[in-house]
Amino acid sequence: MFHRSPSTGEVPKVLIVEDNEMNRDMLSRRLIRKGYSVVMATDGEQGVAMAASEAPDLILMDMSLPKLDGWEATRRLKADAELKKIPVIALTAHAMATDRDKALEAGCDDYDTKPVDLPRLLEKIETILTRAASVH
Repeated sequence: MFHRSPSTGEVPKVLIVEDNEMNRDMLSRRLIRKGYSVVMATDGEQGVAMAASEAPDLILMDMSLPKLDGWEATRRLKADAELKKIPVIALTAHAMATDRDKALEAGCDDYDTKPVDLPRLLEKIETILTRAASVH
């Protein structure tokens, strides 16, 4: 099972930034079932604002978002001294190597493709949270 939040010692909080309601619903239900706390944003601007107000332990960032896309939202998060420590996993339907490179260049800590392979995504979440816990 997962580790406690590196910042609070509580259940890890995941911010899902996703404009597709079906994807948001599926991801949130599955993460809650695995014991995570979940908050959600529907566009990049709201995602950046909620990262500041909710202080999640990890962000799942869709890259194709309205208002502010995931690439720019991640750049803004990583440019903010308070928010840059929050790990971001990019989620995109684009499975090309250049998309992975673009996500990492934007500041994402990892990358996963849609449709989401939940066991693989959970493993990435666990790895990142474990790494973050060992730093604190």
